[in-house]
Amino acid sequence: MNAVPPLTTEPNLPQGCTNLRLRQLMRAVDQHYDREMSHSGLRTTQYSLLSHVVKLGPLSPGDLARAMKMQPSTLTRNLQPLVAAGWVQLGEGVDGRSRSVTSTPEGRAKRSEAQRRWKAAQLSLNSRLGPARVAALHRLVDECMDLLSEATQPESTGGAHV
Repeated sequence: MNAVPPLTTEPNLPQGCTNLRLRQLMRAVDQHYDREMSHSGLRTTQYSLLSHVVKLGPLSPGDLARAMKMQPSTLTRNLQPLVAAGWVQLGEGVDGRSRSVTSTPEGRAKRSEAQRRWKAAQLSLNSRLGPARVAALHRLVDECMDLLSEATQPESTGGAHV
């Protein structure tokens, strides 16, 4: 009978599940931001989406989904409350078959209001964790994202297609 070996027994190597630990950290960070953002009437995910539309729009839903590294179906679902609130409009795109996402004047005003709450949440997080730790976390996340994106890039076939 073969026993499953532990992930590691060396003291300097990671212990436990990285995925679980990152999810726990993300929940804590999300809760921190959502507490502050609740005063604006937006959740952090809605603020991020509205900010992208204000900065990049008008643009197609597909382009917006790619810019946010999000599945199109998730984007469509997340746009619905912003459209219902009158902060974002879905209209005709460059041709009759395409759509365009744009912010409304009310949406731009809501984003401006929410930016102040977002900044307060960020400053509060910086204060709680310390600016050096937050900067180190940003660098580590960026490095990990780069390494993970390199690992998922398809290998070049040298132009040959099978």
